[in-house]
Amino acid sequence: MRADRLLSILLLLQNHERLTSKELAEKLEVSERTIHRDMEALSGAGVPVYAERGASGGWSLSHGYRSNLTGLKTDELLSLLLASPTTLLRDLGMDESFDDALSKLESALPKTVQQSADNVRERLHIDGAGWHQSDETFPYLTLIQEAVWQERKLLIRYNRSGTEVERLIHPLGLVAKRSVWYLVAQVEEDLRTYRISRFISVQMLEESFVRPESFELASFWEQSTQDFKAALPRYPARIWVREQAMDRLAAERYVKIASTQSIENDWIEAEVEFHTLESACELVLGYGAQIKVKEPAPLRDKIIEVASATISLYL
Repeated sequence: MRADRLLSILLLLQNHERLTSKELAEKLEVSERTIHRDMEALSGAGVPVYAERGASGGWSLSHGYRSNLTGLKTDELLSLLLASPTTLLRDLGMDESFDDALSKLESALPKTVQQSADNVRERLHIDGAGWHQSDETFPYLTLIQEAVWQERKLLIRYNRSGTEVERLIHPLGLVAKRSVWYLVAQVEEDLRTYRISRFISVQMLEESFVRPESFELASFWEQSTQDFKAALPRYPARIWVREQAMDRLAAERYVKIASTQSIENDWIEAEVEFHTLESACELVLGYGAQIKVKEPAPLRDKIIEVASATISLYL
């Protein structure tokens, strides 16, 4: 639509000092003749657009001109730019539209606000696909956030498997995983992730540090999450599942279904991966007569043992 294209031209010119007809045509995927007609339309609508000829020429807006397209305050704009597509948006096929909308919004921002948005993204990442809800508290979060923003070193003490450990760290970014906060930091040459609720004390030092140029918070978190999942224990098994229980089993957080095939009556045979023998036993018993373990034998024996002990309580 032409109205959309005229708005896009206005946003592009506000975000760039000067653009040629060829550059605009390539960005908007139209002909240069169309760009010239659009410029006439903008000029006729009162937009102060003008052309400069020569090797360094192109289309520009009059100095100081800026259309207030949003009316939003800087903090409000930054809060929108921090957002990311949720699983629901992806399921609906709207994640690309979300990205396009944010891109248009950001292109309309002043240079100073754009820089602020970049700084925020480098230091704060929101991961909405949480593992579970938590009632943890984070008394040092404000201080840590200040150190991340100011690029100041932190001296921390934290609980590691019941032992207090002290570290001098370079705080690089914060990650929110649902209601749990993590700090990504550089320790000497290594990158590490700390669960902030385990901090015993935090001291911000006067000494600053230099952020690694190649570090990207979102990319680091995504890779570390994949590594964490890959390192989780796996306990393979072959089970029979009642057809009516398959949807429930597929939604289980700690079960991965590798393959399925229909067998007798309403039974489905499935190759699955649990985490451990203990967690597999607990989960299977929760399904009662809807799941029957075929192998491995240790899991069958464990289920029989626990079920027998339960029955004995009622005899």
